[in-house]
Amino acid sequence: MAESDPSAAAAEAMTSAPPPIVVGVDLGALFTKITLGLTHDHELVRNAHGGHATPTAVTFPSKSRARLLGEDAAEAGRADGNTVAMLDRLLVDSLKNGWEGGPEDDEEDALAKFRRFELRTSDARDPKVYVPNMEEEYSTTALMAMLLGNVRGNVAATIARLEGDLSADKKTNSNNLRFVFAVPASYPQSARDALTDAAYGASVSGSSVVDSARCLAAVYERKFADAGEEKEKVVLAVEVGHARSSVSVLRKTPRETDEKKEDGAAGDAGGVEVLSTVGSPTLGAGLVDVALYDHFLSAHPSLSHHAELKENSRTAQRLLEGCRKLKHLLSMLPENKVTVENIGKNDTDVNLSCTRETLKQLCEKTVIARLKGMIDTAMKKAGGIEAATIGAVEITGGGTRIPFVQEAVRDAVGKGEDFALSRSLDDTSLAFGASLIGVDDAADVEMMDAERQAGREKLLESELAMSRRDVELRRKDEIRNRIEAHVLELRSARHSKHGSLLPSSDEFASYLDSVDDWLFSEECDDADCAQMEEKWNAVESKTEEMCEEYLAAKRAEAEQMDREMEEASKLAAAEKAANGDDDEEDHDTRRLPTKRRMEIVMKNKNEANELFSGKNYRHAAARYAKALTHCSKLFDLSPDEEKEVKEVKLSLHLNLALAYIKLEKLDNARNSCDEALRLDAANVKALYRRATVSYQKRKFDDATEDLKEAERLAPEDKAVKKLRKLVDGQIAKQKKKEKAMAKKMFG
Repeated sequence: MAESDPSAAAAEAMTSAPPPIVVGVDLGALFTKITLGLTHDHELVRNAHGGHATPTAVTFPSKSRARLLGEDAAEAGRADGNTVAMLDRLLVDSLKNGWEGGPEDDEEDALAKFRRFELRTSDARDPKVYVPNMEEEYSTTALMAMLLGNVRGNVAATIARLEGDLSADKKTNSNNLRFVFAVPASYPQSARDALTDAAYGASVSGSSVVDSARCLAAVYERKFADAGEEKEKVVLAVEVGHARSSVSVLRKTPRETDEKKEDGAAGDAGGVEVLSTVGSPTLGAGLVDVALYDHFLSAHPSLSHHAELKENSRTAQRLLEGCRKLKHLLSMLPENKVTVENIGKNDTDVNLSCTRETLKQLCEKTVIARLKGMIDTAMKKAGGIEAATIGAVEITGGGTRIPFVQEAVRDAVGKGEDFALSRSLDDTSLAFGASLIGVDDAADVEMMDAERQAGREKLLESELAMSRRDVELRRKDEIRNRIEAHVLELRSARHSKHGSLLPSSDEFASYLDSVDDWLFSEECDDADCAQMEEKWNAVESKTEEMCEEYLAAKRAEAEQMDREMEEASKLAAAEKAANGDDDEEDHDTRRLPTKRRMEIVMKNKNEANELFSGKNYRHAAARYAKALTHCSKLFDLSPDEEKEVKEVKLSLHLNLALAYIKLEKLDNARNSCDEALRLDAANVKALYRRATVSYQKRKFDDATEDLKEAERLAPEDKAVKKLRKLVDGQIAKQKKKEKAMAKKMFG
């Protein structure tokens, strides 16, 4: 028998290996955006809550709780020293290399003073953050690895959704996944190395870093390759994010066809090249927030008592968040105001109002002049091009939605108000461009010294250990929530249909109290998953014994309901088959008249209500969602029709939230509450249901905030008062426990 050729076998193995999965990553100060590469049609990666962007933050709730990464991290306005945000700005030297010809303070970060966490920079090679809840320091590279581990999980979930393969995570191993980071051209090599080290720590061994200008050029070429232009075109691309900005000059060369070649040679493919790029690591829309903050703090009479206000205090955070909201509102209207709670004297609310013109004056030096200077520098670096030669101006990033920023761009290139600024490069363009460029294989095999490689391995080992710890703690939390929900159900069942069957003895109430106390005890905190399961089994067994009649009646009722629903399902299936109706998938793209479309909406809503009344929550949720889908297909609505649709959508989101709560899909329920509050910020039901979700997720501070607003809007609402009492009780238990622990530690 002839021997096989080893080289041929190796070649065959290489050709049969799946192609690498490229992931484009744009690390923003507030949010990170991710897209998949060509293998998955550049799909935008959603986070675990369904959002299109992932917060660039990590929260450490306590030693006995799992880390909250990305979308689960505490919001900026509610964060304390245990939430580390804007991770991209903490990497070593990431704020160095301000733009040539810019102000000397271009590397000064005006947002740094608002940090609530403690950044320690004694180790210049890798700064560290001290986290009080963990009583530990974490390097900024390690923190970035934590975030990227979460990104990796979201990538796996997106791939699973696209491929219909729940085991898709096996394809995203370190040998197959390739992260491509879009960073400013000014990003120093030390920061780039830290970023790829963090990716390695997140079990992504293949990664590289590309300049953001190249990413924008790649997207522009992709979108306009077949535009049919016959002349060369110069494009100015201006990106203004929350905390950094860049200006790039691009040149698009037209595609030359074979017919135009005099010598008969093949045509030129054309393309887009970067002529110059200028970046600032500190200029961004966040400076507008700071300008408003400084203005109100110095000029608003209701804030005069805050002369020595510390920027990292909770009050300052509320004021800054209010300024950010006002900035967004002024991007839509020439004058506006916001109300910020509890920042005035004696914790009174304060109204902040401003006009676009005032805001422009406040930002003349810190934002407008600097942005114009960057544009001028970029044009000079591109060979001294004249403004008249610029064929198009592309603007991207949240900061470019601010009217005076758009005006500054036009002024810098000598254009009037009638000149259109293009948004062909949207906010996902950097991640999209990175996924288009792909990974330079040479970057994966770069030579690195033994010390750096050892550091990478230590980072990987540490992150794997913390990930295993998170899994264990989440499982423990699930069991804890199961016990707590069981106790809560039995407490509230007294007034239910079968409540009279519950024991009325003091022994039963005392037992439930003892379980509640245990949940907030050190014994519970120190318990492992096996001990938690043992406790759950004991609670379940004991309550089964004490509530035998009640639980038997509940089971019998549930079984009867299942039988009825099964019969109803069979009848519905037969009816659909007879009518030829199949709505498993939504293929309805018809432009139906409003009246007809609303009939379909209400039909789905009414069916959902019936299903909900029958406690068939899963099918009810599906019907509510379908009704909302039909709402999205309405068009050309009159003002009265818009009002009617808004009311129906609000009702659907509220009902969907309740269905999700019943199904214990708490993240989905919160999303539905958020949508309801976007439609009506003063809706008490939405606030109450979101507070219910927060209570069940043990986020008592969030629950309190929503309940306070609900109480203000509806002081006599009994359900709100009852839930507030439960939340206050849990907070009191937490404080009592913390006090006991502090006494134990410090005597």
